[in-house]
Amino acid sequence: MVDDRFTIEPLGDQALLLRFGDKPNRYCFDRIRAFDEAVSRKRVQGIVQLTPAYTSLAVYYDPLLISALDLEQFLREVQGDQSGFLRSDDSGSSPQSHSLARELLVPVCYDLEFGHDLEFVASSHGMNCSEVVEIHTAASYFVHMIGFLPGFPYLGGLSSRIATPRKSSPRLHVPAGSVGIAGNQTGIYPVDSPGGWQIIGRSPWRFFNLMHTPPSKIQAGDTVRFVPIGLDEFRKIQNESVGIE
Repeated sequence: MVDDRFTIEPLGDQALLLRFGDKPNRYCFDRIRAFDEAVSRKRVQGIVQLTPAYTSLAVYYDPLLISALDLEQFLREVQGDQSGFLRSDDSGSSPQSHSLARELLVPVCYDLEFGHDLEFVASSHGMNCSEVVEIHTAASYFVHMIGFLPGFPYLGGLSSRIATPRKSSPRLHVPAGSVGIAGNQTGIYPVDSPGGWQIIGRSPWRFFNLMHTPPSKIQAGDTVRFVPIGLDEFRKIQNESVGIE
């Protein structure tokens, strides 16, 4: 059985950091999400924001409304209420996982017009570009968290065969929809921004739109699979403004 406890430590003078483990997996994600929801339901005065990450949950608070000691006591009480809520087998997977999660098939064009670093990734692993694309599209990726940019999904499940370090010098401009690799994770840039991930392709979908509810079209807990498309199909989808609805 997996230990249901977590540790609490200060994160500056206006937040506490709850650590649920040291390895990201779906069981850890389920525990963080369940605890996040349990704390949110209590609507405690002074709690400003809850920010989940791979293996932790940051609880930001207003020290004029609640002290760190009182907040920690409250979190321990919630921990007691949640004890035993989730259990896992030795693989670290939870039997209560993701009944509402979606699997999204995301089209990506891996043409070198968009995959600016595809040749670099391929050469780094003694492969050709087609092999990298085949490996990248064969996997099913779990969305552990959203961060860095509004709507940026951190996707776990990248094959070690194509894991590649970040660029030593970030680009000043990475177009929205760009799909990249950084270490053993892959992700999608939802908006134009600077960035240091190795860019291997681009999706024509729009991943972040403030006019939508929620604005991020990929959510933590979803599963993503990449579907390779050609340039013509990319232009067609882009021109039709098709997104994840």
